[in-house]
Amino acid sequence: MQVMIRCKVRADGVEADLELLQEMYEEMRTVQPKGLRYATFQLEDKVTFVSFAEMDEGPEVLQQLKAFQRLRATPDERFDEPPVLTMLYEVGSYGFH
Repeated sequence: MQVMIRCKVRADGVEADLELLQEMYEEMRTVQPKGLRYATFQLEDKVTFVSFAEMDEGPEVLQQLKAFQRLRATPDERFDEPPVLTMLYEVGSYGFH
């Protein structure tokens, strides 16, 4: 399963969001969830974030992470545009990892 998650945080919450993302990646490095590949990018506007996830076992692997749960908590307080999850279907790739 491959997904893209796009969200736009409030301008005054960018630093807090970056901290939560760092906590999530730290937990991933510690727990090393099997079959999960995940990357997050901050767009040029600095308030929009796009994450790409590839999960061999489905979304449960992400939902079990406490830092991911904190990252997705209180969406009304944190986001100008809530997270939107889009399923991705690979057509091809070259050197992407």
